[in-house]
Amino acid sequence: MKILLGQTLSFVADPFAVDPTASALWDRRGAVVVDETTGHIVEVGQPDALKRNFPDAEVVDHGDAMILPGFIDAHVHYPQTGIIASWGKRLIDWLNSYTFPEEARFHDAAYAREIASRFFDLALSHGTTTSVSFCTIHPESVEAYFQEAGKRGLRALGGKTCMDRNAPDTLRDTAQSAYDASKDLLSRWHGKDRLSYVVTPRFAPTSTPEQLEAMGALWAEHPDCLMQTHLSEQTEEIDWVKELFPNARDYTDVYDHFGLLGPGALMGHAIHLSDRERARLAEAGASLIHCPTSNTFIGSGLFDMAGLKGEGQVVGLATDTGGGSSFSMLRTMAAAYEVSQLRGTALHPAQLLWLATCGSAQSIGLGDRIGTLARGYDADLVVLDLASTEAISQRAVRAEDIWEQVFPTIMMGDDRAVHATYVAGRRV
Repeated sequence: MKILLGQTLSFVADPFAVDPTASALWDRRGAVVVDETTGHIVEVGQPDALKRNFPDAEVVDHGDAMILPGFIDAHVHYPQTGIIASWGKRLIDWLNSYTFPEEARFHDAAYAREIASRFFDLALSHGTTTSVSFCTIHPESVEAYFQEAGKRGLRALGGKTCMDRNAPDTLRDTAQSAYDASKDLLSRWHGKDRLSYVVTPRFAPTSTPEQLEAMGALWAEHPDCLMQTHLSEQTEEIDWVKELFPNARDYTDVYDHFGLLGPGALMGHAIHLSDRERARLAEAGASLIHCPTSNTFIGSGLFDMAGLKGEGQVVGLATDTGGGSSFSMLRTMAAAYEVSQLRGTALHPAQLLWLATCGSAQSIGLGDRIGTLARGYDADLVVLDLASTEAISQRAVRAEDIWEQVFPTIMMGDDRAVHATYVAGRRV
């Protein structure tokens, strides 16, 4: 048992639905009791009271650093770790030039293990304690991802990417082999330790109707799993989908037709949506995953955060490594702020932190387990130094409230701001 001391902050309401300043509980000097045996938060409260209630607990004082729920990256491609920040391409060219050649290497189990280990090292160093990843078509890539996450005690979600057309020969499966391999991996990994399988058709252009139908059937057979894909990332992609599926009303309708829309559907990007699509996505209860560094880096467009949240859409936040240009959820929050500014809305610091914690947890159906600093939740935590660099420190010292204090770290912070990361109560 440990008692962690520092500033504490956790959300009690959606800051897009209420006054952002009233959405969170903040304590200038708070405490969190964690149990390394169960991996859960035992209590959150005042230091003196918790020291009395748990006299045998080890006390770890993080000073003025802020204790938060660990960051949750709701859409990532761990196999693209090595090609992050590759120069100068739009989506389809970027896939052909960088992504597909790199992903073809993941038939090699040793290489997959090497990259999985590197990915989790980088994620944890930036305070990310939960990741939802696309793997490659190779079962070896899924095995490596889950084995590495399991070894570290992480909560991790992922699945075999399925593609049976418009991809190199080395990266194509079939409708039947995709179904069979996905089902086998699901049976072995879903629900093991803190791991969850995600049904994963890459996106409509790289799957035939037969494969999308097979993925819809697999998801229907295992509705406790999530399903992840991409939706309306770039305008060229949308035009391509129209050519490939001429009878569909729109891009969203393709997934809907094959049973790939509903609660638990994680739709990456979702930038260029028609009014009909927005209404249908909300009605279906799908989650829209915002990937702002990717959207600016690859030139995709500006996600309508204010409008979509105003409609009641479920929204999560993600780095989209390696189309995204950073492993840091702090940098991702900063990019989300900048994208919304370009759309005429300044997101409040509370809204940004909520998206990276509680909001992303809700978007992946785990809002009752992670993303909140409260009794019974998983003890996955990040401790932020709010004065990690001279530039941040000199701005934060002028702050008149907690939100002004934390905002410079959101905008200028990196891995130097991550004072500590805890996974299931253990410092890693």
